[in-house]
Amino acid sequence: MKSIETPRLILRKFRHDDFDAVHSYAGNDENFNYMPYPTNTEQVTREKIAEFIAKAEVNPIKNYNWAVTLRDGGQLIGGCGLDINDNYGSVGWLLHRNYWRQGYGTEIGRALLKFGFESLNLHRIIAECYAENIGSWGIMEKIGMRREGHFLDAFPAHKKSDSEYDDAFLYAMLRREWETQTEIARYALLPITFDGFVDLPELRDGELYFVCIKKTPYQPERNWMPNYSFIICKGGEKIGDARLTIGFTEGLYYGGQIGYNIDEPHRGNGYAARACRLLAPIAKAHDMTKLLISNRHDNRSSIRVCEKLGAKLVRTVALPGWHDLYKDNGYRTVNIFEWDLEA
Repeated sequence: MKSIETPRLILRKFRHDDFDAVHSYAGNDENFNYMPYPTNTEQVTREKIAEFIAKAEVNPIKNYNWAVTLRDGGQLIGGCGLDINDNYGSVGWLLHRNYWRQGYGTEIGRALLKFGFESLNLHRIIAECYAENIGSWGIMEKIGMRREGHFLDAFPAHKKSDSEYDDAFLYAMLRREWETQTEIARYALLPITFDGFVDLPELRDGELYFVCIKKTPYQPERNWMPNYSFIICKGGEKIGDARLTIGFTEGLYYGGQIGYNIDEPHRGNGYAARACRLLAPIAKAHDMTKLLISNRHDNRSSIRVCEKLGAKLVRTVALPGWHDLYKDNGYRTVNIFEWDLEA
């Protein structure tokens, strides 16, 4: 069983000499407040370590168990695991309380998802916890998992409860959702420079030209990036509009950094693709190298515009419920196209 490394942690196989470190959290009542089983005795801890070691030698491994250690110094601070059933997985983690609220759980959770989806090619991974275990389900949400279920009286009562049974939350992620999240993280690292809006050159393509009608500054309270808005003109007549957003957010991944619309009487003349090309010099002035365009799968005219630009279809994704295209427009999926400005 291979070790897994993260920026601050190394997840490795358990060893028999891990007993003292393991029992310091597995035998600690506060660590087990939200566990459906008793705190370990010393005997149980020894048996569990032996079990984890044995399962690591099975081929193929169906129950992965890692000791969570700090890269700096090697201190063992907890444990985590991934159980496999066909191409489905279930993840969990337990940290010594001295290391709570320092981001280690989130780091572990992302590492388990990455291993499950990228190394094991799993289709779906789930995680469960008590509904009152805010720390645990908070990690699940931070790593991009969806809450799929709220189950009533699903677990025996946890140690802080006065009830006989307590509720549980089920979270899940699909491989395609992991791929989308990984892609969003990659786009977030692309270059951008914004020291203010640039002085616009004459944006003209023969008879087609732009008039800038608005420059909207960054609005951090709404997570809106700087935006240029234009009307598209031909021969002194408005024939459409366009926008260009500088920068990247998860919302822009789904909604696109370029938007365009050609008024009905002027459609079918190739104006949309020409208008998009007029936006490219502005994006380049802000050191942007790629732009995202999104559209519905049945919007053939918009798809043709992307094809004319040489943009590549990255994927078709399900829209998250918080996005405006989902809430206000009723969209459920969109195509994500990437336009490489350096191609």
